[in-house]
Amino acid sequence: MEIGILGRALSGKTTLFNLLTGNREKTGLAGGRSASHTGIARVPDDRLRKLAALFHPKKLTPATVQYVDVPALPNAHGHEGALNLAQLRTMDALMVVLRAFENAEAPHPAGSIDPVRDLLHVEEEFLLQDQMVVEKRLERIGKDLKKRRSAELEAEKEVLERCLASLEEGQPLRNVELDEASLKLLRGFTFLSLKPLLVVVNLDESQVGQDPFAQPKWRDLIGRPHTAYTSVCATLEGELAEMDPDDASELMTDMGLGDRALDRIIHASYELLNLISFFTVGEDECRAWPIRRGTTALEAAGVIHTDIQRGFIRAETVRWDELLDAGSMAACRQRGTLRLEGKTYIPQDGDVMHFRFNI
Repeated sequence: MEIGILGRALSGKTTLFNLLTGNREKTGLAGGRSASHTGIARVPDDRLRKLAALFHPKKLTPATVQYVDVPALPNAHGHEGALNLAQLRTMDALMVVLRAFENAEAPHPAGSIDPVRDLLHVEEEFLLQDQMVVEKRLERIGKDLKKRRSAELEAEKEVLERCLASLEEGQPLRNVELDEASLKLLRGFTFLSLKPLLVVVNLDESQVGQDPFAQPKWRDLIGRPHTAYTSVCATLEGELAEMDPDDASELMTDMGLGDRALDRIIHASYELLNLISFFTVGEDECRAWPIRRGTTALEAAGVIHTDIQRGFIRAETVRWDELLDAGSMAACRQRGTLRLEGKTYIPQDGDVMHFRFNI
């Protein structure tokens, strides 16, 4: 699963991508490249660290998020131009980086700094593209229904008409309440405004600690479905990444910062993809496994290995904090906190699971 990162020239999106994924490539002030880059970010999880302290494993494997830095298409003059919509459509979710910092050496392409305006411009492009797709498909359905009646086409027509009404009102499709059947029907269209969206405002160092979303102009945007908002100072995060961990922690304390902005972004990305983590533990490895919320125990077993899914018998399950408190799986069994779950059990975020199987 991939999250596509987009943003205007000089927004800091490639800098943020490099920080999230540990990519060392240096680019010019305005990007200076046309190829997309893919990178992996580890999901910080204090629960996994505490479990590892209990088991002292040979290997520690966190969950990960995959990011794609999607460059804009070059315009006629070779500079950054339109959004690369074709590649953005292949993403599972999108992150838009918005510039909120001034830089005399790098003026904003639009002249003035306004993150809300920049976000609305992106959303307007998404709405326009989605509307064109919906109208074209509805036209095709109308012609087909004149030739033959079809319950399937009628159902698709009804859903698309709801979508078109939302788009014409200037509302992204992620705002529309859709059941699973409707979402499945729309999946093949890869609508841009239906994709979960993470909005990241890139601040100046002088703005660190402030809440940019407290400004009145954000009021109508905050709280939209399947949309998350956070802020970062990519310059500061870059400095922290180069520092000794103890020195970085001391600087954050002096600045009144409780956590790394990068960690917030990764966590928000993980949640936006509707992912949770279950854990497997032992002396060989402690590992966090990402699964979609609502995944069954049988399907979770298949994430580890298809043989485990095929020969599934049961899943010995305990909450991570109950395991820490007890000190071992055997102690959890004695306390009665270790449960035996079947194929249809829905793993919860933070479950520690040991699968019994036979093939």
